[in-house]
Amino acid sequence: MSQTLDRRLAGAVQRVTATALGPYQSAIVRIGFSLTWLVFLLREFPHRRELYGPDGPWGWDMARELIAENHAFTVLMWSDSAAWFECVYALALLAGVLLLLGWRTRTTSVVFMVGVLSLQNRSIFMGDGGDNVIHLMAIYLVFTRCGRVWSLDARRARRKAPGDRAADRWGPALWAVFGLLLLVGTLTHRTGGEWWLALLLWTLWSSQGVWWAVNRWAPGSEPRTLLDVLANLAHNAALVVIMAEVCLIYATAGWYKIQGSRWQDGSALYYPLKLDYFTPWPALSDLIADSGLIVMVLSYGTVMVQVAFPFTLFNRKVKNVLLAVMMLEHAGIALLLGLPFFSLAMIAADAVFLPTSFLRRLGGWVAGARDRFPRRAVRIPEQRATPGEQVARTLVG
Repeated sequence: MSQTLDRRLAGAVQRVTATALGPYQSAIVRIGFSLTWLVFLLREFPHRRELYGPDGPWGWDMARELIAENHAFTVLMWSDSAAWFECVYALALLAGVLLLLGWRTRTTSVVFMVGVLSLQNRSIFMGDGGDNVIHLMAIYLVFTRCGRVWSLDARRARRKAPGDRAADRWGPALWAVFGLLLLVGTLTHRTGGEWWLALLLWTLWSSQGVWWAVNRWAPGSEPRTLLDVLANLAHNAALVVIMAEVCLIYATAGWYKIQGSRWQDGSALYYPLKLDYFTPWPALSDLIADSGLIVMVLSYGTVMVQVAFPFTLFNRKVKNVLLAVMMLEHAGIALLLGLPFFSLAMIAADAVFLPTSFLRRLGGWVAGARDRFPRRAVRIPEQRATPGEQVARTLVG
């Protein structure tokens, strides 16, 4: 029995160190959060200066005083010029697009994190619960290998021939540029934040350089294997943290609801449905709010699903059912209460629990739809044949 246990333990350790678990789950989380953040930035583009920039109610002096107390990280405090704010906002948009496409995910995930932290920490009173989720997941994604599937990185790896050591121009260029920015920020004491964040950024920068150098000059060596093991460990640990974070969100939300008297009598959902700020569709909200039975079922059902979900992870079928219910619940919140980005952020977080078989089928459906999309044929103009070629064609028939 002890030998069987040892073999199972050795197999588990080997799997954790030799494989980046959940490649499809980490990819869908990457796509979900980058898409949510990108759509939010695009929608708020006309109001960006009021939200996070120099025209906002939370002025430069107030932000500097608050950040000096809470030690938050934001590169927007490097300068109070409008041009610097526009550059940071544009970089956050670009990072969202590149992370969504999966281009250089190791680098773009760090830039994505810097963009999220910089904008949100500049005006922390402008967000909601969805911003908090994006804030945390932006940090966790840095440690994941979220570009193994459904990314431009994966397509480039498939097209790369074995043993191909072609020169990488983008990698060293990005590494040098961001290293210079990080050095300037450190020497001028503008990195801000807690000490661990500066240490994290320098660790990520240096490890990326080591990774590129080993891949370039020693691709099949033991250091390359060691780097793979460390990357897999970091990825798997981050994936567990993301799952634990989602469970913690639902568990705390459910147990706090149980303590509320409105949730206990089943009338909690009635009140937000009667607030003008949370009723984008007043007729639909009134239709639901006027039915006491629907309000009670939705209120009790929300509490039961949130409290029960962490305990259903050991039963795959029950977990998948509750997962679908929670995603539908967030879709309802987006529709009824007008909170689309909070709902998108939570659905993206829930996606970490989606089964691999479903995600593979989803990828197959998307690929099939892409293949069926009509593509314009490119006509290559036929060159005029020379007299010798015309004679040869005549002879051949």
